[in-house]
Amino acid sequence: MNDPKTVVRRGYDIVSRAYRADNAAEEGYAEWLDLLEARVPPPAKVLDLGCGCGVPVARRLSPRYDVTGVDFSRVQIERARTLVPTATFKCADMTTLEFPEGAFDVVVCLFSIIHVPVAEQPAFLRSIARWLRPGGVLIATAGHGAWTGSESGWLGVPGGDMWWSHADAETYRKWFADAGLIIEEDRFVPEGSGGHVFLVASR
Repeated sequence: MNDPKTVVRRGYDIVSRAYRADNAAEEGYAEWLDLLEARVPPPAKVLDLGCGCGVPVARRLSPRYDVTGVDFSRVQIERARTLVPTATFKCADMTTLEFPEGAFDVVVCLFSIIHVPVAEQPAFLRSIARWLRPGGVLIATAGHGAWTGSESGWLGVPGGDMWWSHADAETYRKWFADAGLIIEEDRFVPEGSGGHVFLVASR
């Protein structure tokens, strides 16, 4: 098998537009972004990890917030810079980035932790906690049940292979606590025959 991160990076390069159109609606994200805006007023500093093409998170927030988006898909970042010119975007592996301690008021990590090899996820969560200011907020989705696997031709796109890896919800609760993140909201988000866990935590 190819390196999982290479599979994910190439996969999103190929499926970018099938995954999210330029004018995609916020749909399920709207409630989460409403929560963020109610919790943290602008012009807070927001780090969007696994930002994709910038839609919908950066597009919604960047007119009033100072948004930095990170994704390691070149195609996704190129689209993001065009679609959301009011935000800053970095093409990089989010697990190897360095930011100053307390650099952000909010970290958003929606449907991206699950593309990080599970063995790297505890250290990644500790990094996120460091990047948050004291009292800062993490809004994230993580796995509900433990599973690692891949899919060829994801979303019906030839060559668009994808890979996921996640622990179960109880393990994520422990990892958050170990990182110094206090979970304030924790609920199941159904998807297909399974689902994810939606978490709001503070440092």
